[in-house]
Amino acid sequence: MKLIFQLAWRFRSSKQQNGYISFISASSTVGIALGCFVLILLLSVMNGFERELKDRLLSIIPHGELYAVGKQGITDWQKEIAALEKDARIESIQPYTKATGMLQKGKKMKAIELVGIDPQFAENDGMLSSVAKQQWQTFSNDPQGVLLGAGAMDKLGIELGDKVKLLLPQLSDDLSIRAPKTLWLNVLGEVKIGGELDNHIGYMHLPLASKTLGVTHGVQGLRFRYHDPFAAPLITREIGFGFSQEVYMSDWTRTQGHLYQDIQLVRVVVYITLILVIGVACFNIVSTLVMAVNEKQSEIAMLKTMGTTEQKIILVFMLQGFINGIIGTVIGVTCGVLMALNLTSVAQGIERLTGFHFLSGDIYFINFLPSALKWHEVYITAFIALALTIIATVYPARKAASVNPAEVLGN
Repeated sequence: MKLIFQLAWRFRSSKQQNGYISFISASSTVGIALGCFVLILLLSVMNGFERELKDRLLSIIPHGELYAVGKQGITDWQKEIAALEKDARIESIQPYTKATGMLQKGKKMKAIELVGIDPQFAENDGMLSSVAKQQWQTFSNDPQGVLLGAGAMDKLGIELGDKVKLLLPQLSDDLSIRAPKTLWLNVLGEVKIGGELDNHIGYMHLPLASKTLGVTHGVQGLRFRYHDPFAAPLITREIGFGFSQEVYMSDWTRTQGHLYQDIQLVRVVVYITLILVIGVACFNIVSTLVMAVNEKQSEIAMLKTMGTTEQKIILVFMLQGFINGIIGTVIGVTCGVLMALNLTSVAQGIERLTGFHFLSGDIYFINFLPSALKWHEVYITAFIALALTIIATVYPARKAASVNPAEVLGN
């Protein structure tokens, strides 16, 4: 084996080797390295977006919802919550009533969706992370209080402590529109979720919301948080079909699922595209070795006359090409891992230097470039690159083994 390695390294680093062959060899190594680097980096970015979606956005919005078909609301909702809390898949349950209308401050108006919540139940929810602690305490003690999204407050010019008017549409029995119901609320806090949600969401007290909308049973629906948010569609439907009264069912995949689907789609496209890039780089190894075999025919013939077997000749040229793959894979994987681990700080440094922001917090639910490295993806990337390299060396190596010493040395 030592002889095979020495021959492979000598053939690869021979000073007599054609310059064009050296260029193709180097380009194959660079191509493999670049493919591994970009693949690891982009997969880490996709993992980062998925992590932030789960830890940030899905900590605020409910994973699943059941809301009553009738205007009266959920019957015996306390009893329903007590029974559902025994389900090990459910992390927390929160009763709610949702009021959709127009928020008015002076001459400015904006559509808003206020969710009536009970502070005692909401303390078990992740929404507390989006509100300052002092503001939450003030809101909890004022039944007329309201927490508004940062975007909505900015567009209406609302400051903490202001009073705002909520206009709720009303329909008569014949479905004609009546004068809207009005409600004055005290702005006591600011909700910062990120993205478009900040522009049209807010929270008010559950009793006030239910009373204003005429929900006689006290709550319009129940909001669920699951230990596994990606199982939300299945769990929500299972709970809904077994519920004691008719309810509508919804889960986060219906309202925010496009974000997760986009992440998965980009992940698949990135994987396929960059595997093809690595494959093209590996096929450069085929060209390199074929030209090297043509150039080294006399040396191959001499080795055969000295007793070197065809199997050893095959291993020599496979190892020669494999060295290129190893060098490219090691460089690409190392650079990819280092960049993935430091991508957020590197991106923030570039933003400070250039003034250009990769992600805008007004549009997306985060304002930074996330990254989460998963080691099994690194191993898979390295394995694929090395496997493609080995496959690429088979044909040239067999071509080298088929060299006829009598024909080559006879000329």
